[in-house]
Amino acid sequence: MADYVIIVAGGKGMRMGSEVPKQFLPLGGKPVLMRTIERFYLCAPMIRIILVLPREQLAYWQKLCQAHGFSVPVKIADGGMTRFLSVSNGLQLIDDGEVGVVGVHDGVRPFPAPDMIARCYDTARRKGTAVPVMPVVETLREMTDGGSRTVERWRFRSVQTPQVFDIGLLKRAYQQEESSVFTDDASVVEHLGHDIVLVEGNRENIKITTPFDLQIASLLI
Repeated sequence: MADYVIIVAGGKGMRMGSEVPKQFLPLGGKPVLMRTIERFYLCAPMIRIILVLPREQLAYWQKLCQAHGFSVPVKIADGGMTRFLSVSNGLQLIDDGEVGVVGVHDGVRPFPAPDMIARCYDTARRKGTAVPVMPVVETLREMTDGGSRTVERWRFRSVQTPQVFDIGLLKRAYQQEESSVFTDDASVVEHLGHDIVLVEGNRENIKITTPFDLQIASLLI
């Protein structure tokens, strides 16, 4: 069985307030995206890495790789106008009929724990799906027509990546027409009528989208 990971890196850095896309910002002397890729490569050297990158960012990425001596083997797919299309493009680099599992991971999540990665892939091999989640620790309020109300937070989980699936299952899911209800890969697979298996994530597995996130990430480094 083959293990793949599709790393989606199509951010513009709008919320970061930077002209440099957030996946290329330096983190401990190295671009965020390189740290994300290295985490998977170091945890599973045989994993096949597919990087989804907007075509207009490819030359800049190649310059960064040369400058940092970055040589982790990756295949590159063109980024689409939406995340759905980007993942679809990444999946096209996996042969039809390939047996194994494929994870989809945010390029700006450089801290997935090695044991969490292993947990996701092992679970997906056995059950077809694996999505890492964490309990919600803050009080939540739901907005209503009349104002707002407290909800029972134990019913909710925050969702992380990598979200890992049987290759054939994820390919079938992404043959569906894109919908506004697709907020992540799990929602795409769920829309196909397949159950989603939840596994424990790790608290450090933050998504870097704001300057504050980058400060936290620097401390974690």
